[in-house]
Amino acid sequence: MIPGELLPLDGEIELNADRPKLTITVANSGDRPVQVGSHFHFFEVNAALNFDRDQTRGMRLNIPAGTAVRFEPGDEKEVELVTLAGTREIYGFNGLINGLLDKKSDENDSKDKKKSKKDKKKKKKK
Repeated sequence: MIPGELLPLDGEIELNADRPKLTITVANSGDRPVQVGSHFHFFEVNAALNFDRDQTRGMRLNIPAGTAVRFEPGDEKEVELVTLAGTREIYGFNGLINGLLDKKSDENDSKDKKKSKKDKKKKKKK
């Protein structure tokens, strides 16, 4: 073996083989291109992209890591989504979830309120 040599097995690797998938049609109604990365929570993508958002909660594009799909203005295309794995916690993006995916949003809101109260108490002590 040569240092750095790769010895791949024969055959193909299927990405996300045993994970639930969903195919949807997405249209860009905006006047600018929108690009969505491989691990972006699809439920929270740019508002100019039109599709049934409720179906996509907890899903991302089923494409290789580090790649993206670009939607030009007026474009309509079918994309395949796959469920997010791991702890199923979503933070950031457009701030629509900020907590556990599998809990109701009002439970996440109450958790955020408790956290902000604790933060305020800590600031007062300093």
